[in-house]
This record gives sequence, C-alpha cells and structure tokens, in this order.
Amino acid sequence: MPRYKATIEYDGTAYFGFQRQRQEHPTIQSELEDALSKLARQPISIIGAGRTDSGVHALGQVVSFEMIWRHGEDALKRAINANLPADIVILQLNQVSATFHPRYDARRRAYTYRVYNALVRSPVRRLNSWHVRQPLNVEAMNLAAQYILGRHDFATFGQPPQGKNTVREVFLAGWRLDDEFVLFDIEANAFLYRMVRSLVGSLRLVGDGTWTVEDFVSAFRSCDRSRSGTVAPPQGLYLVSVAYDD
Repeated sequence: MPRYKATIEYDGTAYFGFQRQRQEHPTIQSELEDALSKLARQPISIIGAGRTDSGVHALGQVVSFEMIWRHGEDALKRAINANLPADIVILQLNQVSATFHPRYDARRRAYTYRVYNALVRSPVRRLNSWHVRQPLNVEAMNLAAQYILGRHDFATFGQPPQGKNTVREVFLAGWRLDDEFVLFDIEANAFLYRMVRSLVGSLRLVGDGTWTVEDFVSAFRSCDRSRSGTVAPPQGLYLVSVAYDD
C-alpha cells in the first residue's frame, strides 16, 4: 500500500496533545486519522515524528500513513485539508518509500519557545507565549545555553520517552530578541520528555538573576531532575521542523 509523508502545522490550544487518547479527548492524531478514515472509508492510522503535549504548537510536525488514493498527491492534500478543522493543516505531502518512519528516520528536531517579556500581560498573546514580567538578561541566558551544546546527559531537564537513556546531542541553542518577545531556539538529535520547557524554565532563572550561570551549570551537571527550574508552560512551545537525510 502506498505510504505518504506529510508536514503539518497546528495550533495546539484546543487539543490534549498530539497522541490519540483512550478517553477520546480531542488530539491532533485523532483529528488527522478521522479525516483520513473518512476519505479512505476505512480506518487509517498515522505515525508522528514526535508527541507534543497539550497546548504545544507545531509549524513542521511530520507524520506518515498508508492509504490507497488514485487522484494524485496535490488532490489528496486538498481533500485532507478540506476535512480538517481550521487549527490543523497539511503544508506538504508526498509519497515515500515503504520503509520511511517519521520518528526513527529523523536526524534533527528543532523547537522555538516564545517568551512575552513585558511588565503587563497581554490577553491576545496568552495562548502562544509565556508572559514573564521581570526583565531578562539575554546575554547571560545565552552564556548559560552554550554549556548544553554537544553530547551530554540531560537527566536534569527531562525523562526519556522510553528506556533509560538520557543522553542527547544539541546542535544549536540560543536566545534572540524579536520585538517584545524573547525567543529560545534549540535543535537536537532528539529530546527528552519536557526537556525544552525545563531548559527554558531554568534559563529564565539565569535571565532574571535568580540563578547565576554557574548555578545553571551545576544543576545541569548534577543529572538530578529535582535540580531543574520550573517547567515553562506549554503554550509558548513550537515544534519548528524535523530533518531527515533527504
């Protein structure tokens, strides 16, 4: 049966994460599978490159599925999008090898976290950023972030989705200013559960002066989950892209 790879964008506000749940809560996976099953007139399952939490967004999540369709890739993309809610869309779709796996074949994943750094909260920004009212020292946060580059044990900042391995390789990590937002960009071969949000919460402590850079490094190297700063809320997190060898 033909296998397809799809790159999708979604606003995760209304969903209980990516993965379908037993309680039939709305999820990204359930919406996609329902749309595909309606077109195929039989149950269709999808596999995702990663599982985002409730409230987390994506600009470049990747999924795969198998389906018989005789009208071309563009027509399939249009048909699926016509059956999806307004907060989920397929950006790109193409047929791939039967051996393609969106999770196991992924080489890099990139996330961005948005912090709204202003004295007064913004109601219209509350669903896509974390409001931090204290001024943040971006230079100090960037200095601390450089210590996580490379291959390290990130046990302080998350738990493995399966098994016990907490070692990950980070290729890029840094903060940048974008008007009233302070953005954290990170790219790695893979991530632990809540790793990005834990890093953001810990680096925020460096930015507001609660921690020194040395405090952050000490917590990081301790490999002790209890030493992490507060986990940043989900609504500021975006899965930006998933990279493959091709």
